[in-house]
Amino acid sequence: MTHAEPTILLSFDVEEFDAPVSRGRAISMAEQMEQGGRGQERTLSLLDALQVPSTMFTTANFAEWHPGLITRAARSHEIASHAHWHASFKIEDLATSRAILRAASAQEVLGFRRPRLQHTDPAAIRAAGYAYDSSVNPIWLPGRYSNRALPRVPYRVEGILEVPISTSPSLRLPLFWLAWKNLPMPIVREACERCLAADGMLNLFWHPWEFIDLRSAGLPLHMRRVDGERMCDRFAAFVEWLRSRGRFATFTDWMARGI
Repeated sequence: MTHAEPTILLSFDVEEFDAPVSRGRAISMAEQMEQGGRGQERTLSLLDALQVPSTMFTTANFAEWHPGLITRAARSHEIASHAHWHASFKIEDLATSRAILRAASAQEVLGFRRPRLQHTDPAAIRAAGYAYDSSVNPIWLPGRYSNRALPRVPYRVEGILEVPISTSPSLRLPLFWLAWKNLPMPIVREACERCLAADGMLNLFWHPWEFIDLRSAGLPLHMRRVDGERMCDRFAAFVEWLRSRGRFATFTDWMARGI
């Protein structure tokens, strides 16, 4: 398979910073939102400097706390849904989060990504008005999910386009945010090149809170190994490396090109 111009999809899960809470540390919602907001401010400034578009999978809760950041993000990036709350989910959240994000961003919200990349009935996603879902990480992640039997490349199911997180051909080397922080970058870059050559696309994601200092957050080392300014520098260098290897696009721009 050959591809004249591979597509690079960069996305961010914009959410309340509840990662420490899920590991037993009590943090108020106000503090979660303060840190999540700082991370989003840093991320948007970095993307502005790099002049690359992205898709922001955002919780409705974050949008209600930070309307100004949603307005700012919507000027240059696609806004998609990351459900209503990050820590819990019910099927009604598909419609309510989409409505809140549409109003906050003045965009047509067409994408969904479930927190922690959990499965959601595609018929329900479609019924709520979405066109695509990007909640599948087609790897085995101990304690979370075993998706190695699922396709690595986009596929349609019950009227929804599923856009899996990229993983390398054959070995299915993970390329999501944790792998990107913990694997040697030469290995990550080689795996990305293999994806671009085999699939004609790359779908990668991070969280804005990774771009702030996490030393006092109470997270395990594998989650905070690269953070703050080091994270900004690594991300910027990675984007510059990608520039000659494909075209950056939002999910909806990529879909509009006729995948």
